[in-house]
Amino acid sequence: MGTLINGLFGGFHGRVGNLVGYTLKGKHVIRMIGKSEKPLTPARKANCQKMTVVNEILNPSIHAIRAGFRLAVVGTDRNEYNEAVSYNKKNALQGEYPNISLDYSKVLMSMGTLPVAVNASISQNEEKITFNWDISDIPMSQYHNDRAMLVIYFPDLKDTCYQLIGAKRVEGKDVLTIDPAYINKRMEAYISFARQDGRAVSNSVHVGSLNLDRKVETAGNNTLETKDSSEFVLQLQDELKQKASGDWELKLSQNDARIAELRINSPANEQVDIKETLSLLFKKAKINRLVVSINTGNKEMINLLKDLGFRKEGYFIENRFVNGEWINEYQFAILKSEWELLN
Repeated sequence: MGTLINGLFGGFHGRVGNLVGYTLKGKHVIRMIGKSEKPLTPARKANCQKMTVVNEILNPSIHAIRAGFRLAVVGTDRNEYNEAVSYNKKNALQGEYPNISLDYSKVLMSMGTLPVAVNASISQNEEKITFNWDISDIPMSQYHNDRAMLVIYFPDLKDTCYQLIGAKRVEGKDVLTIDPAYINKRMEAYISFARQDGRAVSNSVHVGSLNLDRKVETAGNNTLETKDSSEFVLQLQDELKQKASGDWELKLSQNDARIAELRINSPANEQVDIKETLSLLFKKAKINRLVVSINTGNKEMINLLKDLGFRKEGYFIENRFVNGEWINEYQFAILKSEWELLN
């Protein structure tokens, strides 16, 4: 039951039917709740995926976001998290639905007017992650006492480690200690600076990535270094371009390097042994899941995918605009364990 505020013409708190009322930064807000029975349009599907992708990095980083975007919403009725979502949704995404992913180099963890970190870099010694930055280019000593804010995001774990009050800018170095269980996990690192009095903050800078390469266990329990997954996939990309005239597009998911995405734009190609190609992908790049997007009219390749054990996971209407017309696509997928069992 809702409660009226300031009489009949005021706002209300609580729920009345499918409406809910609450106060946000001194303003009365009324929103409709409940699920729509209408089918999602392609635009709404794309928006849902964008929100999911952005929230995967921002949600576990909520404390850093509140500190980093606090000043960006001063004097407005927006909150820090929504401001971060809005910026990163517009500026840090790449690809088209259903293959929207993050460009980690464009993600912002903070937003402000202070000078950003210059020539920032990271290195790792077990659980100690060292951040370095140049101090020679600091404009005037007024910024020397700015404190570093460090954030490390683990894409494979959907988790974040952070330090909101770190070393002074003039020191040129800081160390963030992570959970020992995370030392071999992929990392995306960010640094920004805040004034000691909290009245100003800088934009964050993507410092770099760690542990993009993978290790695999052989049957003899010997650990072998494999090529970086992205490097191996690039090699396969080049081969597919040559053999299939660019009609096969292969890449790693930006959300997780263990997921590969293949788009097939043409019928089966005699120059491409798809079974051999996928076997190499699972074995050499340590891929755990392969997702294939394919034109619904490509019956020959669809039947081949089914024969190889792929399952159909989605049907997307007018999902791509090719050669002057919209085409529908199916999404198929298979796991490494399923591939090994069936092939």
